Amino acid sequence: MRHSAPPARFASTAAVLLAALTGCGGGVGQRTPAPLPLVTPVSANYAVLSDYLQMLQRLIGGPPTAQAEIFATAEHEYQIAPTPSHALKLALILGTHGHPATNLPRAQGLLREVLANPEMLLPGERQLAALELSRIDDHLTLEAENRRLQSDATRNDHALVASSNKRLQSELDENARLRKELDAARAKLDAIANIERSLNERKPGTTGR
Repeated sequence: MRHSAPPARFASTAAVLLAALTGCGGGVGQRTPAPLPLVTPVSANYAVLSDYLQMLQRLIGGPPTAQAEIFATAEHEYQIAPTPSHALKLALILGTHGHPATNLPRAQGLLREVLANPEMLLPGERQLAALELSRIDDHLTLEAENRRLQSDATRNDHALVASSNKRLQSELDENARLRKELDAARAKLDAIANIERSLNERKPGTTGR
């Protein structure tokens, strides 16, 4: 409801001015010509922005078939006549979430293309394109930062796992080395014990002779 207030006030002001101009145009009994439709940059801006808003409302609130039709129509218009207005319309659709045709990188490219020639747009369209581009830039920057953080976390996790595996393998190797040394020591002790037993068995016979 708030959006309709400024144009309503503008229309009232324009009507008062038009009435004053026509009232002062001639004397008593003199017929004044019918006024021509009043078209101003403000009214043109409002009409264009209102069309964009209504289109986006239909896109967001419509069923999938209607969303696909809105996108297909805008895509066809842009392919047939790639004017700045058609590019802006398609970019607004691509930059809106909630439907299968959402494509922020392409919307970003179209908006940059549009703003490269701002003189081809109405002032309201330029402001809308700039605001939408800023929003998409921020969104894509956050997405890129999120992917980087996730990649860093994954890389750190992999590094921690690799370090843990290396430490575990080192401990396993050390345990195997110690086990081998223990087995060798036991073998030496067994050999010494066998020698002593053999000597003890020979001792009485040697003494008797």
